[in-house]
Amino acid sequence: MEEIEIMSWRTLEAIKKKAKVVDTVGNLQTGHSVSIFGIIEEDFLELCYSDSAANSLRRYENRDEFDAALEKRKEEDGEAHYEDEPAYDEDEEEEEEKEELDIEDESESF
Repeated sequence: MEEIEIMSWRTLEAIKKKAKVVDTVGNLQTGHSVSIFGIIEEDFLELCYSDSAANSLRRYENRDEFDAALEKRKEEDGEAHYEDEPAYDEDEEEEEEKEELDIEDESESF
């Protein structure tokens, strides 16, 4: 990965207009930075906009490195995909209902 500091958002915007945007991570309205991941010809780029640090342009060597950086950025920003919870088990639900029905109601005996 190569990284250079970009002083102007206009420069990043000019690059963004030429790129095929793959994904956006972050939000300047709710956070302090946003990363735009895009591709121009054979270049895999991350445009980093920030309101609290230096703006930067990162260029990744290949698609694998680019995808890894995208996932890492999502994890840092809290957007990563989580493992789905196990599917709803209807049999388990029925067993719980049977257990509830098997319990005698002791309130009537008093």
